[in-house]
Amino acid sequence: MSEREAAIQIGEALATLRRERGLSQAEAGARIGMTSQGWSLYEAGRRAGIFRPDVQKRLTQALDATPEDLTLVGGGTPAPDGPVIAPVGVSSRRRDFDPYPSAPKSPTIRFRMGSDGMAPWAFADTIIEYDPSRPPRQGGGCVVELMDGRKLVGLFAEQTASRVTVSDARGENVTLTLANVRRIAAVVARHDV
Repeated sequence: MSEREAAIQIGEALATLRRERGLSQAEAGARIGMTSQGWSLYEAGRRAGIFRPDVQKRLTQALDATPEDLTLVGGGTPAPDGPVIAPVGVSSRRRDFDPYPSAPKSPTIRFRMGSDGMAPWAFADTIIEYDPSRPPRQGGGCVVELMDGRKLVGLFAEQTASRVTVSDARGENVTLTLANVRRIAAVVARHDV
């Protein structure tokens, strides 16, 4: 495998991890002080630093992951002009590795945005997919299901014992009392139509 092919493979694994967490390139980059263009170059495999362990650690930390997660998604660590080095202790030749075999996979819920309130992150008619069993991370996309049946989509800011704060794409905060909230869930995917 050439160095270019190996860089592309690592970049694709990075993109997969980011999408699994429901983050845009801008959101992931912002977590480590990088522009969306800089993040895009890593995902495209066009930055030589992608092979450096410290760079991989920094990029994966932005996704609440580890370099080992990057290796698992990418199917092993590619070595330029050499063989693929299998991850130690987590691979299997007979079946796919499942890090949480006893954890049931919860069903996700899809919901179509009715407004452009989250532009440029999500526009009207964008389909948001969220996992009711997964709590949101600070700065990550979330859906707040209200007791009256309405849903509020935003970026999770904070939660205290009595309230939750969500911000919209313009950075304006909406604070709700938990008595009015049925559930808060992490956005795991965005589907543009």
